[in-house]
Amino acid sequence: MAIAELRTALGLLSRMPFLWIPGIVSGALAAALWLVLYFSGTFFAGRLLIVSGLIVLLFITGIFWVARNETGNIRTLLEGGIRYYFRVLLPILVIIFTVMLVFILIFVTMALAGVSPDPVLMAAVSIVIMIPTIILSLFCDTAAVCEDRGVFDAIRRSIGLVGSRLRDVIAFLAICVAIIAGFLFCLMILWEAVLYDKLEPLTHYTEAQIQAFTPDQLVALIGPDGTWITALVLFIACLVLVPVLFTYKACFFKSLAQTGIPVQQVTGEFDSKGRWYKY
Repeated sequence: MAIAELRTALGLLSRMPFLWIPGIVSGALAAALWLVLYFSGTFFAGRLLIVSGLIVLLFITGIFWVARNETGNIRTLLEGGIRYYFRVLLPILVIIFTVMLVFILIFVTMALAGVSPDPVLMAAVSIVIMIPTIILSLFCDTAAVCEDRGVFDAIRRSIGLVGSRLRDVIAFLAICVAIIAGFLFCLMILWEAVLYDKLEPLTHYTEAQIQAFTPDQLVALIGPDGTWITALVLFIACLVLVPVLFTYKACFFKSLAQTGIPVQQVTGEFDSKGRWYKY
C-alpha cells in the first residue's frame, strides 16, 4: 500500500510542477536561517526560525489541498494554504501544549516526591512520551484539510486511523525515513567532496581530538566558503524532501482514510411507534 501511494505522489509532482514551490520556499528559508545563524548568531536566527516555520506551514497546507483535489495551479496552492492554515496550525499547537503540560506535571510530581531529575531518566521519559504522540497525531493536519475536520476531530481521526492501520503507518514511516536518510547521505557525500581540502585536517586528528570536536570548530574550519556551500546543500535538501514527503503524506492519508476504520453494520427493526430495536 505505502509504495503505491509513493508512486502516486511522484506522479502528482511530475504532472503539477508548481508543487515544487513549497520546496523552493523552504529551501530558501533554511539557507537564510543557516546564514543568519553564522553571521548574526542565535538571537536573530531563533526569531527567523519561528517566522520560517509559519511560512512553510502555509505552503505545506497548500500541498495537502492540491493533493486532495489532484488538480490546480499556483493560485489554488496559495488559496488552499490560506483557507486551511489555522485548521492545521491549531491541532499542532494543541498537541504541543498538551505535551508541555505532561512534562510540567512530571517535573512537579518529581519535585514533590523529592526526586532530582536524572538526565538519563528524563531522556527515556521524553522518548516514551514523544514517539507515541508524534505517531498517533501524525495525520491530524491532513485530516483537517482532506476531510474538513475541526481541531479535536482531526486529532481523534488521526488517532483512530493510526490505531486501526498501525502496520501500514509503520511502513509509511519506514519509507519516509529511508527517503530522508538516503537523500541526505548523498548530499553529505557531495558536501564532503566539495569541501575535502578544508576537511582534510580532520583525518589527522586523534580519537580524543575528534571526541572533543565541536560544531563551532567545524564551522570555523570550513570558513565562509564552506558556509555558503552548506547553505546551498540545505536549499537542495528542502527543495526535494519537502514536496516529496508531504505530497506522499497526503496521498497516503487519502488511501488510508478510504480503507480505514471499518464500519460495523447494525441490524434491527422499527416497531409500530417508530422506535428502533437492534438485534
